Amino acid sequence: MFPYNDCASCRDPGYAVAIPVIRERLEPYNNISPPQGSLAMKQIDLAYRTMFAELAQRSFDAQFSTDFPHNGRFVNVPVKGKGYWYFEYPTPDGDKRRYVGPEADEEITARVHAHREVKDDLRERRRLVNALTRTGGMASPERFAGEVTKALADAGLFRLRALIIGSVAFSCYSGLLGVRLPNASLQTGDADYAQDFAISAEVGDTLPPILDVLHTVDPSFRAVPHQADKARVAAFVNSGNYRVEFLTGNRGSDDHTGKPSPMPALGGASAENLRFLDYLIYEPARTVLLYREGVSVNIPAPERYAIHKLIVASRRRNDALGRAKRDKDIQQASLLSEALVETRQGYLLADAWNEAWERGPAWQEAITLGLAMMPDKARSPLAVALGVSAADLGKR
Repeated sequence: MFPYNDCASCRDPGYAVAIPVIRERLEPYNNISPPQGSLAMKQIDLAYRTMFAELAQRSFDAQFSTDFPHNGRFVNVPVKGKGYWYFEYPTPDGDKRRYVGPEADEEITARVHAHREVKDDLRERRRLVNALTRTGGMASPERFAGEVTKALADAGLFRLRALIIGSVAFSCYSGLLGVRLPNASLQTGDADYAQDFAISAEVGDTLPPILDVLHTVDPSFRAVPHQADKARVAAFVNSGNYRVEFLTGNRGSDDHTGKPSPMPALGGASAENLRFLDYLIYEPARTVLLYREGVSVNIPAPERYAIHKLIVASRRRNDALGRAKRDKDIQQASLLSEALVETRQGYLLADAWNEAWERGPAWQEAITLGLAMMPDKARSPLAVALGVSAADLGKR
């Protein structure tokens, strides 16, 4: 029960700049070898990439079957001229309704129509995960991050169109793009999840209490009252100081940044408002986290993740922790930029760059500062995607 995000409303008011993306001009750059001096990122063998795609489909099928048992039925609910699937199922207190997804999502609609034919093979999915991580060279998350993400997935987090973001999401790009990524760029001590506020407010469905879900993984998890509003909770931490946090995009005044927003779909949890996050979580990718038998998840589109990392790198604190996070931001932005060009998807990177650049001076300043932190060689894939020299990046 929600419209898709309208990115035009997120742009800085009173500012507009026309930087059209001319695909014909970009096409030659998407069919050439990586620029001299690049890391020559190694692509994963086609057989394993095909295996990954099969696992992603099987994992989504399995989650769909778990979420929607055969004793219910799907109904199509029109909202503001668009159709949305819901699942009605009987309970002792009468029929209940659970959110499924937009009719426009072809993968969801196909599974609605073939619901009773979908079957799960847990053993085969585990075999695929083992093959992909042990011999296929694909990345898997740290065990505890995998446990937390699986618990939230089983509770319905990704069904309600939330995303994993941060380094846990980054671990999925190896399989999604079919390239080998260094393990050092995947290490993390926390897990971040995000949801658009409009989606949370309008789906008419919610998770079980988040703390109850986390307690199935580790009973030591506790709620952390938000500094700006002690009555709200956007983060949870366990006895080992592992932090799980929920975020949302700040699409209004900067006065909201750093303050929690109530999120009706998040089982009583709120979410931290962050500038620039609406850009990151728009039009996410559905994929699989290579943990246990595979976990069907939503992650940011890789091209948006790369540009967003440039932006957030420019806003890190200059203390030791801030510098360490900034280094990881730049490393991840560089790796994904190279991977997109290496896999002939530079036009997506160019589109993401232009969308961010068009949002106004604050965005342009952040991108330019992030670029200045990149090593010279790391800028080359971005330059190739945009069809300019590395020296001219950020000058238009």
